Order: sequence, then structure tokens, then C-alpha cells
Amino acid sequence: MSAASLVEQMKGGLDAPICLTWELTYACNLQCVHCLSSSGQRDERELTTAEAKAVLDELHDLQVFYINIGGGEPMVRRDFFELLEYSIDRGIGVKFSTNGAFIDAEKARRLAAMDYLDIQISLDGIDRATNDAVRGEGSYDMAIRAMDNLRDAGFGPFKISVVVTRHNVDQLDEFKALADHYGAQLRITRLRPSGRGADTWHELHPTNAQQRQIYNWLLAHGDNVLTGDSFFHLNALGDESLPGLNMCGAGRVVCLIDPIGDVYACPFVIHEEFRAGNVRNAGGFTEVWKRSDLFTELREPQSAGACASCGSFDACQGGCMAAKFFTGLPLDGPDPECVSGHADHDLALVGAGTAPRPAMDHSKPVRVSLSKRPVLT
Repeated sequence: MSAASLVEQMKGGLDAPICLTWELTYACNLQCVHCLSSSGQRDERELTTAEAKAVLDELHDLQVFYINIGGGEPMVRRDFFELLEYSIDRGIGVKFSTNGAFIDAEKARRLAAMDYLDIQISLDGIDRATNDAVRGEGSYDMAIRAMDNLRDAGFGPFKISVVVTRHNVDQLDEFKALADHYGAQLRITRLRPSGRGADTWHELHPTNAQQRQIYNWLLAHGDNVLTGDSFFHLNALGDESLPGLNMCGAGRVVCLIDPIGDVYACPFVIHEEFRAGNVRNAGGFTEVWKRSDLFTELREPQSAGACASCGSFDACQGGCMAAKFFTGLPLDGPDPECVSGHADHDLALVGAGTAPRPAMDHSKPVRVSLSKRPVLT
């Protein structure tokens, strides 16, 4: 089957997701300014251990072969290792994203003893100043300590996961060198205006010139760097396509289960408009994936809309649905980071406060100290 035929098949949806993200909890010890799920505080409606295992049983029956676990900080959950081991025992591999806070030497050895497990340590700056400005004070040292512990435990090639911002684009070579130092693999992902990122996107997202810089860097290093298909909108820049799937997989090959069991089309559109159902309802996750109205609609042929007349549409597919939605642009319009600038006019017309807001905010409350500086409680 050709690559083009495979993409067309995927656009029509698959029997099971090939990339399922499951945010186990909204609880988190950090408060990253670009957090896609606005995590911080635990939601009291969180799925129980038994409910989570029932979902894993369904995924096993659907022949889902691996899941992405995140949060929040997934290791905050007291049953984290229990769910991890249950998933692996059911033949479902796990890749989990963590800020590294809870990976001490003992837990690193426990993780290293498991099969079918991959770990992504989040790091958004090659130095404390760049990273901690986004992820919080002390988070750089926390991540490096976790990497040291995994290396010393003989875990193997873990991932270093970087959200690319205008402040760390120039550090890509150094991120790659850091990954090579640990025998790890670098994964870079696109900043989306989701969650708290909706409030910081305009400040943090790479400039047009930096988008070109990312494209050229990935052409040089893409075979050894993972992207999670984040940057297919950059394919409009040239004849050479970046590695990865050149399409939006929302509701077709990817989806998100959030901590309370709601199922969304993708991890970056946590909003009522893209909620397909809940795993607690009759039929569970299987019913949502196979028969929800939203996913059925997303699997229908999509209009190129305003991008139809652009000669680059086949290369970039109009870009990211979530990026358009949370910047107030039409879903059949150009990506807000369209490298040809086709979204610039429409972005300028979006009034302040008119773009859709993320569905829920679990950010930690802020109190004001005597010096009037905001302090997280």
C-alpha cells in the first residue's frame, strides 16, 4: 500500500486508535504556563482503579498495542504502578510523560525492570533559566535528576520531550546533544494554544522565521528525532516533506481519555465541542470510538475550505485543528502558523476574548504575598 493510500484509509478511521493518550490525573506538582490540560489540582471525579482497569480490558479487546499516559503528573496517582503493570500484563505497552519529580533511584530501578515501557522526561530549556521560566522553579534540576537515575538504573533509551517555543528554538542542537549524552532520543513537539497555552501562545509560539528554522533543522535531523507529527503544517515550505504522518488524526487514529473518563478527539482540543462521550456510559470506550456522532463526522471527507486554492494544501493539509479552534479561526481555514501567512489577516480580526476557551481549568489557586507577587499555593 502506498503512503497516500494509507493516509486516505486513516482519514476514514480505524477499528482502534493507534495513538491513544490517557491523562490519568489533573493533579500535578508543577504549573507549566503552556499546560495543554490546565492541570494542577486533582478532580474528585477521577476514574477509580477498577474503572481504569476496565478501560484497559476494553483496549486489550480492541487490540490497542500501546497507550500514551500523561496528566497532570501521572506518577502522582497512588495506583500508578498498579495500572502500569496491569496494562503491560494485558499486552498493552505504555509510554508515559513525566516531569521526573518522582523518579528517584528506587523507582528508576523498578521502571527499568519492566518490559514494553517507554518514558518521556519533559524539558523545555537546555538551561535552568529557559526551562524554569516555563515549567517552574526547580523543574530543570528535577528533570536532570530523573534522567541521571534512569541512566544509572540501566533503563535504556528514554525520551527527552521538548515543546518548542520562541525561547528555545536556538537550543535544538543542544537538546540533541543532551539526548545523545544520555543515550536517549529527542522528541520535539509543537506548542498549541490549548489549556493554559491559550493564554501564553501569542507570547511563546515560534515566529515565522523560527518556523522555517525548525523545518530546516528537522530536514537535517528528522530521521533521528521524533515529532509526534507535530509539524506537518511546515511541509508547505518546500518540496521535501518532514518524516511522519501528514494529516490531522483527531478522532480518526488518535483520541484522548481525560481523568474523569471523557473522550476527546485529540489531546489538544479539550472542549465540549470535541467531546465524543465518556467511558462510564453504556458501551464504554468502544462505543465512543466506533459509533460516536463526533468521530463519525470527523471521519467523513473534509473540505479544504479557504485553503482549497493554495498550492501547498496537499503538503500541509491545512494544519492543526486545535491550533485553529483555540485561536478563533475557522476549522476549514489556514493554520494560525501558516508559513505563507494566509492566516495573518483572520487572526488580526479575532477580537480579544472571542476565541473559545478550554473546557476546564484545574490550575492551582493563586494567593498574593505581602510583596504583591503571585505565589502558587
